[in-house]
Amino acid sequence: MQNPKNLQIDSDRLWDSLMEMAKIGPGVAGGNNRQALTDADGEARELFQTWCLDAGMTMGVDTMGNMFATRQGTDPDALPVYLGSHLDTQPTGGKYDGVLGVLGGLEVIRTLNDLGVKTKHPIVVVNWTNEEGTRFAPAMVSSGVFAGKYDQDWVYDRTDAEGNRFGDELKRIGWVGDEKVGARKMHALFELHIEQGPILEAEGKPIGVVTHGQGLRWIEITVTGKESHTGSTPMEMRKNAGRGLALITELVHDIAMKHQPNAVGAIGQIDVYPNSRNIIPGKVVFTVDMRSHKIDILNSMVKELLSEAESLCREIGVGFASEIVGQFDPPAFDLDCLDAIRKAADDLGYAHMDIVSGAGHDACWINDIAPTAMIMCPCVGGLSHNEAEEISKEWAGAGTDVLMHAALRMAQIVEE
Repeated sequence: MQNPKNLQIDSDRLWDSLMEMAKIGPGVAGGNNRQALTDADGEARELFQTWCLDAGMTMGVDTMGNMFATRQGTDPDALPVYLGSHLDTQPTGGKYDGVLGVLGGLEVIRTLNDLGVKTKHPIVVVNWTNEEGTRFAPAMVSSGVFAGKYDQDWVYDRTDAEGNRFGDELKRIGWVGDEKVGARKMHALFELHIEQGPILEAEGKPIGVVTHGQGLRWIEITVTGKESHTGSTPMEMRKNAGRGLALITELVHDIAMKHQPNAVGAIGQIDVYPNSRNIIPGKVVFTVDMRSHKIDILNSMVKELLSEAESLCREIGVGFASEIVGQFDPPAFDLDCLDAIRKAADDLGYAHMDIVSGAGHDACWINDIAPTAMIMCPCVGGLSHNEAEEISKEWAGAGTDVLMHAALRMAQIVEE
């Protein structure tokens, strides 16, 4: 066998796989709309399974629909090394968010097969169900059930905007497996992902070594006023729920700016009732997304938001209610896994830098139960969750090369 440091994946094959998968659930502007548990999600799963079986892997599926494709190792008692991410997308998502991590893992297996490389530990490529959380909130529910963060029955009862239950839709598309969720044990897990931010591209570094993830709080806020005619209601007599939204929007921005760097906050989902041109809103329901990689800062931001937002609403005569509908604390990834990534990048000659992930990922949950780390590659302009999301073949190849070499350090090559 050639020197392990010289092993590289087939970048053309990886790219072709990414483009083939992108044909499933196409968006209207060049990206993808392959939301969790839709027919398109089911079709993507079928294609992924076909490719895995063609690569000589066995497929297991748990009761949350998480898919586990296994390449056996030489030691039947050795715990597997896991690689993967997710295949579901945002309604106007790109072709690479999540998908690169799954198909990058598959390309690692294909390359090892081509070169006849055997490992002591099995290697498993995983597709986690409903990472995005766009159809069924919150995000990362299936890896969350796997890690013991959520109860499966609670997740099964989550509904989408049309009232469809998660459990019913998972059954409808035919991906309810028979494995107990969380029964699998892991030697390590690596997740390859696009950065979803501009830092790596700006710094000219093809590899990001993700040392921490940002903690997240999704706070759903309901501001209640009184519907009335926009033309005939005197200004001083209005109970305008929309004004409460406006004031809280500025508050969220101000709080995030006070906790720089790496703290962020925004309002991304808004429902206005009755949403008519000539009716003052009587109710506005919206979700605040706050994140920091430091737990004390994150908790301080949320505390300030809830206190100040309620006061602002009281001052203008509207009601205020809040509920945390999604949360996870900021993870610090495993030092040995991070070391494996850095050494892999050095061996391959790829420039790299430490980075904090600005988004939530399945690896953030798995980090609580197994040694875990993430690898990131740049994306053009830092744009993600957008159909214009773009990466280069070279970035995808570099990230997957590092993924393979980091995995081999943990899975241990067996010399013939």
